Amino acid sequence: MKGERVAQIELLLHSHPEGLRRAEIARRLGVHRSTISRYIDKLGEYIDLYEENNLLKIRAKEGEEVHALSVYESLAINLSAEMLLNTSEYQNPHLASGLRKIAMNMRSYAPKISENIVSLAEQIDKQLIAQKESSAFNAILEVLIDSWVSGRIVRIVQSLKGFDSIETELAPYFIGFRETDGTRHPITVTGRLRHTTEIVTVDISTITSATILDETYTIPDNLKPFKFPDAPEIFDAIDMIPLSLKLKERSAMNAFRKLIHGKPQLEKLKDGSWICNMDVENSIELTLRIIQCGDSVEILGPEHYRRRFMKRLEDVLAIYQ
Repeated sequence: MKGERVAQIELLLHSHPEGLRRAEIARRLGVHRSTISRYIDKLGEYIDLYEENNLLKIRAKEGEEVHALSVYESLAINLSAEMLLNTSEYQNPHLASGLRKIAMNMRSYAPKISENIVSLAEQIDKQLIAQKESSAFNAILEVLIDSWVSGRIVRIVQSLKGFDSIETELAPYFIGFRETDGTRHPITVTGRLRHTTEIVTVDISTITSATILDETYTIPDNLKPFKFPDAPEIFDAIDMIPLSLKLKERSAMNAFRKLIHGKPQLEKLKDGSWICNMDVENSIELTLRIIQCGDSVEILGPEHYRRRFMKRLEDVLAIYQ
């Protein structure tokens, strides 16, 4: 089994197909140069390494060669990468790695563009070192990508200003940029909230943790282009009730997002369920949302609302008896 240092060296060499000197590898890993050879020898037991002009490289396997791009395609990638570098809030190490591989492939026929792309990759590396928060952001992004590719629900926890941490479960449909008025464009994930048909868009920088669940989903074939919701309607007066619910799982709160409600007060019980207390609109929509949750939600109070809800269920069942 490969050790952590050996795995780090492998990642570095894959990210720098042009090769790295042993001293540079030691510097990037923060270890003494004298210990690097031992790790490199260990890595050589797993993959084919070779040195050329004092640069350590991974020998490409047959069939892994990149197809040549035209000069026009090369320049288009150069311009796109430069735009991404200047407009993205966080930099991505996989972009730097991919750019270097493309640059290696075009050195023979587009050397100037190749040099520019390598320079962009170096700028990304520098920003990654300067932005300590980029590491956490990219770790979250990778989990979301894995969830998206594997078609499995992901549980996310968001940290928003003025609110407690928000936990929800999402079926990712799309990962991309959201346009803003500023020069930086946040990377977002758009998908369906579990327990609902609602599609939401979440700024990935607000997510503090992401865990893939053992529950699959499919993206609808007739999915329409995503649209960001308009500003919510402001109500001067509305009938509100102090609702108390018991939730089997916290993600059931997704069903109430579209309702008008105050800040939820959540308490986790020893059995993993939750108690939620909040002021919420007293409407037929609230009844429908609770029914939609099935046995995932139980009304604890107020007692008069619980009795009225039960009476409505009995009236509906009487129709079919």
